[in-house]
Amino acid sequence: MTSSRIIGIGLPAEDAPKWIDALEAAIAESGRRLRVQADARPEEVDYLVYNPFSQIQDFTPYARLRAILNTWAGVEKILGHVPLPEHVPFIRMVEEGMNQGMSEYFTGHVLRYHLDIDRALAQSAEGKWEEWEPPLARDRRVGILGLGVLGQSIAATLGAVGFSLSGWSRSQKSIPGIDCHHGAEGLRQVLSQSEILVVILPLTDETRDVLNETTLAQLPRGACIINAGRGELIDDDALLAAVESGHIRHATLDVFRIEPLPEDHPFWRHKQITITPHIAAISRHDSGARSIIHQIGRDMDGLGFQNVVDRARGY
Repeated sequence: MTSSRIIGIGLPAEDAPKWIDALEAAIAESGRRLRVQADARPEEVDYLVYNPFSQIQDFTPYARLRAILNTWAGVEKILGHVPLPEHVPFIRMVEEGMNQGMSEYFTGHVLRYHLDIDRALAQSAEGKWEEWEPPLARDRRVGILGLGVLGQSIAATLGAVGFSLSGWSRSQKSIPGIDCHHGAEGLRQVLSQSEILVVILPLTDETRDVLNETTLAQLPRGACIINAGRGELIDDDALLAAVESGHIRHATLDVFRIEPLPEDHPFWRHKQITITPHIAAISRHDSGARSIIHQIGRDMDGLGFQNVVDRARGY
């Protein structure tokens, strides 16, 4: 009988216990010959569960490592900052709990803007009765920047409500229910028709400040923005100027260039900006651990890993 393969833990001390418990539960559920060993010697580790706040920075001793499995969906804090071994697959986290949480977050805020809930709250606070007729979802144009796994999950939920969807990605895609675009002209087309804009792009050199003075001006006047991708996707000063001018009616931001958001940042004091504390896509231990064990199981069965990071593209 072959010995169990070993899963090492490359996580901060405060995160490790919950992940270890969840991984052990997922292993028991899978029936795989796997063992979680937080104190394993590097040369014994077959798979390493990792995030960038780990103390592990040198992977040289991990001679038999078959994969590094990130507990985060984002990888930009690792690529270019941590010397990952080139021959070892680096796997980004894709799991059902994160997908559902992100879809619920965006759907809630899209509906808030679609139904003009802020207007209702303001009228309620003033004791004012003033009727209006919200459009149906089919008549509301929602744009999605980023059509990866998370973007498509969000689109499926919004599409089920009935919203008219267009989407943009760096490379050409064809997705049922979404009017897909790519490239610079495609970005302009999506922005120009998006009354509500969902931003869920990965952060790369090409996507940094993708929403800037020029591109924000391409949105219809009165558009709303929801960003839970990365803070660096939006030029802060350009967004503030667009909100101040009334070109952007409101922005909901879950991610920022510096986190926690500094107390003196002008976003805090702006009535047309809603801040949430990076809660849209939390890695959930139970479903995340099942995803990790599923990935390892695929490798053990000779099927290969899914969601392998393309280091040249940055995601």
